[in-house]
Formats: sequence, structure tokens, C-alpha cells
Amino acid sequence: MDMTDRDDKARLEAIRESIKGFPTGPGLYFMKGQQDVVLYIGKAKNLRSRAASYFQPSADLMSSRGARIVEMVEKVEAVDYLETKSEVDAILQEARLIKDIRPAYNVALVDSKTFPYLEITTREQFPGVYITRNPKSERSRLFGPFTGAHDLRAAMVVLQKIYKFRTCNLDIREEDEKRRFFRPCILYNINQCTAPCGARIGRAEYRKIVNDVIKFLQSKRSTVLRELRRQMEAAAEARDYEEAAKYRDRIRLIERLDERGTVEGNVQPEVFAADPTEALLKLQKLLGLETPVRIIEGFDIAHIGGQETVGSMVQFIDGRPFKSGYRRFRIRTVEGVDDYACIREVVTRRYKRAMAGEELWPEVVLIDGGLGHLHAAEEAFAAMGAPLPALASIAKRQEEIFIHGSTRPARLPANAEARKLLQYVRDEAHRFAQHYHHILRSKKMLE
Repeated sequence: MDMTDRDDKARLEAIRESIKGFPTGPGLYFMKGQQDVVLYIGKAKNLRSRAASYFQPSADLMSSRGARIVEMVEKVEAVDYLETKSEVDAILQEARLIKDIRPAYNVALVDSKTFPYLEITTREQFPGVYITRNPKSERSRLFGPFTGAHDLRAAMVVLQKIYKFRTCNLDIREEDEKRRFFRPCILYNINQCTAPCGARIGRAEYRKIVNDVIKFLQSKRSTVLRELRRQMEAAAEARDYEEAAKYRDRIRLIERLDERGTVEGNVQPEVFAADPTEALLKLQKLLGLETPVRIIEGFDIAHIGGQETVGSMVQFIDGRPFKSGYRRFRIRTVEGVDDYACIREVVTRRYKRAMAGEELWPEVVLIDGGLGHLHAAEEAFAAMGAPLPALASIAKRQEEIFIHGSTRPARLPANAEARKLLQYVRDEAHRFAQHYHHILRSKKMLE
């Protein structure tokens, strides 16, 4: 056995030994190469068993998982893990982390919008209930993301039979007198919709239905499940086993509605993106630029009590996220809580490379914060003697936009395209920083 074979054997033995200490519950495992670079992220019901399966001497990875995984395993120096509360949490975190970190050996979930949501358009006079991957409005009531579209669609059929809400895309208004002459669709005829389109139900009564649906989705659903179980048992006692099986399947579908994440923790910010073409034109006008906006870079800082402070930079090209341009920064020079100093450090580190000709200059730099954060970025550019791009910051409370060279903040309407784009950049930078910070605190994996 030559030196290379001995080194490889020692590497594999060290990895197998470390995996013996993994928990047996659900979570994510991380295959890491040299310098702790994450090569692959996977999810598992049993972390120890799943991670160990890659390194069993008898494992035939070529036939079971393919040449790409064999190549990856040959580069693995260590395996790490992150526990989750449930398999659903593992699925949702895997998707987000793969999009953020973009490991070389993950080919799925990198850019796709994977998970569906249940959207209730509560701002409409007669709200609709929809399954969607691209919600219509931030003002809608969202539930999810859900891990499986097939089960969600089946559950939606059950819910519509119970509550009889509308799922059409008609613009229905109470003051429209023509509704009285409108012929409802077949769902009304089979008693699965109350037909607000044909004025078969008033606005107040329909609103009560929608509120009942929302309460059902927020609750443990015990009342509905209790009634379905009663009907299933009655059908079984009558030896109508086919009918009992239908109720059993409905119960399972409703129970699976709990297999979802939260909007606050798992929603994908890209689902609320503004129309990029229109937004960029409006942003150019807002900032008083002579040339079109192509590259926007957004910055944020995250910490808890000054510990584990990190900075993030996200890059948008032509109004859309360019994930390969995202960067993370472990803060090196600042102790304690000083967001302004952190902004100065991160901006300086980012644009020193641009000054050296190693990176492109953006047309717009956006800072998450208020006027003080904007001044900190201005000071960083001045200290470097760097050319100044269009600088702006956006504060969360009032959504005020502070622009370099202007003494007063800009206040744009909530539906303004330029504001929505800046919010998208800001929220993505904030999420990216917070996500990295959460991981650093949970487990030191991505240093």
C-alpha cells in the first residue's frame, strides 16, 4: 500500500468515526472539502444512517448514486450536520441553503421555486383561495410553503367541499349589478362554491366563510377532523367500506396540511419581485442617473449582542438576483455592537477588489438601514478614494429611502415599482445575513 492509499484510508476512517457521533433524527448533512468548502448538502430522516451510507466499504456508489457522487466523495475531507425539528424543516432548509451556498455537487433546487403556497386574497371584496408558487400580492394571506403540491391540491378539493369558497380569477365586486345575470360555473351546480360571481351570496356572508377557512388553517383542525372521523366510523359500521375509505383519505389529506413551513421563516422573497424592466426605469429616475441601472448590490449586518457578527452582500443584475455574486463577510475589525463600523468594514473589503479591477462596479449600492448607515457607506468610499456609485439606504419602519446628496428621505407608495425592487434587494440581503448568522450560531460549518 503506497502513501496515497494510506492517506485515503485514514481520511475515510476519520470520517466514519465522526459520523458515529451524529444524531439519529432528521436534519441536513454537509459534505465538506478542503478549507471547509461545502461540496454537497443533503437531507435525511436519520442523519447518522444516511451520512454513513456514503462511506461504507461495501457501498457501490457508482451504481446506486452515479459517477458525480463518487467524484464528490473522493474530495470529502469532513462531514457535518445540522439537526432540524422535523423532516419538513429539513426539506425546506435544504432548498434555501442550496440556493444560498450553491454547492458544486447539488444540481437540483439551485434556482427553482420549489414549494407551493396557499394564498387567500383577503384584500378583495370576495377573496379567492389559490394554490400558487407566485403569490399575487404581499397583502394576501399566505399559508406555507407546503412540501408537496399533489397532496395540497387534493386537500384543497376537500376544503372547497366543506367551505365552498371560490377558486376562479374573476374580478367580483358587490356594486356590479350585472352579477345577478351571470351564470355560475359547474362548481356551484355540484355544491362546491357559493357563487359570489352570480350574486348567490352576499359579501358579509362570504367573508364569514373566508374567515372560517383562515381559522381552520391556523388551528389544529380538530372540529373538522372529529366530524370526518365520525362519518368514517358510521360508514364502516354500515359496512360501506368504500365510503369509509374516502373519509379516511380526507382525514389524511387534512392532517398533511401540517407538513409545511411558516411564511415568516420559509417564504422565498423572490415570489414578490417587482417587474424588473419598469422598476429599473423608475429607479433610474428616482436616483437621477443618466445611464440605465444594471447592477445593484445590497448590504446588511446581523448579530446578537455583538456576537458572531456577519455581513452580507447580494447582487442583482437587470433587476433579478444573481446568486453567484452573493458574498458573506465575517466581521474582523469591530468588537461589540457597532453597525456603522461594520458597514464601513464590509463596504471597504468589497470595493477594494473592485478598485483593483477584480470585480465589476455596480450602478447602485443599497444599505439596509437609515441615514446613519448611509453615511457609514459614504465614509468608506471616501476613505478609499473610490468613485461613488449611486448610494441609498432603506429603513424598515417607515420604508423611507435615503439617497446620497438629498437632505430628505423619499417616501414612495407601497405599490411603486422602484420601492418594491429596493425592498426586494434589502429583504434578500437581510435574509442572507440572518441565515448565515443563524447557521454560525447553530454550528460552525461555513467559516
